[in-house]
Amino acid sequence: MSTAVAEIHEEEVVDKELEGFTEEKFDYDDEFQSKIAALTLRDDEFLRRAAHILKPEFFENQGEACLVDIALQHFNKYGCSPDPASVVQIIKDKAASKVYKRETLAAIVEARKKLIGIYVTDKAFVEEKVVEFARKQAVSNAIVNSVPDLEAGNYAKIEARIKEAIAVGLNEEGVGYDFFAQALNRKLARIEKLTGKVPPTGITTGCKELDDLLYHRGWGRKELSLLMGGAKAGKTQALIHFGRIASFAKYNVLYVTLEVGKDIIADRLDASISKVIMKELASKAASVATAVETVAKTAGKFIIHEFGSGTFSPSQLRALIDRYKNPGRNPDGTIRPPIKFDMIIVDYADLMRPDIRTNDPKENSRAIYVDLRAIAFEENVALLTATQTNREGFKSTVAKAEHVAEDFNKIRTADVAISINITEEERAKGQARLYFAASRNQEMGVTVVIKQNVSMMRFLEGVISVE
Repeated sequence: MSTAVAEIHEEEVVDKELEGFTEEKFDYDDEFQSKIAALTLRDDEFLRRAAHILKPEFFENQGEACLVDIALQHFNKYGCSPDPASVVQIIKDKAASKVYKRETLAAIVEARKKLIGIYVTDKAFVEEKVVEFARKQAVSNAIVNSVPDLEAGNYAKIEARIKEAIAVGLNEEGVGYDFFAQALNRKLARIEKLTGKVPPTGITTGCKELDDLLYHRGWGRKELSLLMGGAKAGKTQALIHFGRIASFAKYNVLYVTLEVGKDIIADRLDASISKVIMKELASKAASVATAVETVAKTAGKFIIHEFGSGTFSPSQLRALIDRYKNPGRNPDGTIRPPIKFDMIIVDYADLMRPDIRTNDPKENSRAIYVDLRAIAFEENVALLTATQTNREGFKSTVAKAEHVAEDFNKIRTADVAISINITEEERAKGQARLYFAASRNQEMGVTVVIKQNVSMMRFLEGVISVE
C-alpha cells in the first residue's frame, strides 16, 4: 500500500471513530451530578458562580438533592459552603424536627459518605457543563410545570417560564446584595450574635481582650490580617501561636512557611503545646508526644507546607488549597477526606513571588498582597501573614503604619495591621506590646500589653493591660 493510500485510509478510520463522538451528546449522569453535589459542599468559589442556577430538584439521587439543598441554604445565609461539622449538625437538627423521614435520612448519610470520597480534578470542565445541566433541568421542569397553563391557555406564562429556563447561566459577577430588602436579615443576624445563638464569624485569637478589639471577634474571614515587626520581634512565633489557637478551636489551618523549615515549625509547636522549652524537647520526648496526642483528639487540622524563599506564588497557593478540597492518599495508604481550611497562614508574604513578575519591586509586592486578599475572600478563610518594619520602625518604641518596610500598599491592602513591639527591658520581663497600627473596621491606636514565654515558644500567655 502506497504512503498516500495509507494516509487516506488512516484519515477515514479517524473520521469514522470521530463520528460517534460528534453524534453523542454529553450525558449528565449520576457521576456528573455527584461531582456538582460534592463541589457545592466544599467549594465557595463554585457556589458563588453557580448557586443561583442550581436547585435540589435537579438531582436524581434523593440524598444528594438534600445535601445540595443544605449547601445552597447555608450559602444564601452565610455566603460560604458549610463545613463538615455544620453539615452533620444541620442533618441532626432536621432529623430531630422530623423534616427528614427515616428513608430520606438513610439516603442522605449514604450520599454524604459517597461525596466525601469524590475527587474533582476537572472543576473547570464541571463549571462549564453545569450551565448546560442546569438549563436542561430547568427547561424540563418548566415544560412539566407549564401543562396546567397550556390547558388554561396561559401562553404568556408558558413563554416567560421557558425563557427564564433558557436564560440560565453562570454568575461571573457574584450575587447582588439588595441592601433594603436584607434589612430584616441583618437585624436577625445581629440579635443571634448578641444572644450567642450564632457564634462570632471570626477565628479566635485565644485571647478575649484581643478578640473583643477585632471587628469579627477574631481574625476575619475573607480578610487579610497583617502582623508587622522588626527582625527578631517574634513574627513567626506569633503566626505559629495564632495558628495553634485556631486549631485548638477546631478550625482547619494551612501553614505555609517560606523562611523557617517545617521541622523547626513543628518543634516550636511541640514546645508551645507541651510547655517544654526548646532545648529539652529531646530529653522530654515522651511527655511532649503525650501532650500533643492529647490535644490532637479534639483539634482541627494543622497542615504545614514549606517552600523556598521567592519560589511560592499566589497561584500556587490556590492550587494547594484546591488540592485539599479533594480526597487524597495519606503516607500510610489510607484515604484522606477533603479538607476545607478556615485559616491560612503565610510565613511570610514578603518572601513570595508574584504570578507575573515586573521590574518594579513595589508593583510585585502590591500584586502579592492583593492576590492574597482575593484568595481570602474567594475561599472564605482568615488569611494571616507578617511583614518587616523599616529601620525607623525597628528603632521606634512603637511601630506604626508608616513604618512598614518597602511598600505602603501592604497597609492599604490589609484589613488590619498589628505591630509587635518589644524593648530589651520588656524582653527580659517576658512582655511585649501589640499595637493596632491600621484597620478598616475597628479602632486604631490601641495597645495590648501581653505576657510571653519565649523559651517555650508561647507568644501570648495573658494580657497585662489594654491602653
